[in-house]
Amino acid sequence: MTNRLAREPSPYLRQHADNPVDWYPWGDEAFRKAREEDKPLFVSVGYATCHWCHVMERESFGDDEAAALLNDVCVPVKVDREERPDVDGLLMAVSQVMNGSGGWPLNVLLTPAGLPFFAATYLPKRDLRACLWS
Repeated sequence: MTNRLAREPSPYLRQHADNPVDWYPWGDEAFRKAREEDKPLFVSVGYATCHWCHVMERESFGDDEAAALLNDVCVPVKVDREERPDVDGLLMAVSQVMNGSGGWPLNVLLTPAGLPFFAATYLPKRDLRACLWS
């Protein structure tokens, strides 16, 4: 079963179309759902040639248990940094302020109003679960 990313022009986003994560592309639909359901947005930024982006996709986003948790707790949003350098730049600045560093994959939790409250780079499945349960 494919998710919304199957209809996106970005080859990177389409690489995630068969993930069990119910991905949304960056946009109004994701923010509207977050507000309606009062859930944070889990925004994951990456790009097609990023090694760790592909590792996280395999280990975390391709895992049924991790995907179920993401789908239940958050509104998952996938961003191609090459297609949306504006979003990438903003969220990278957030990561650098919060953590003193950044990188890809870049994963940021936002309130339904769009305010960031957590930022991390590569998250193995166990760390992904920990950040969503905390």
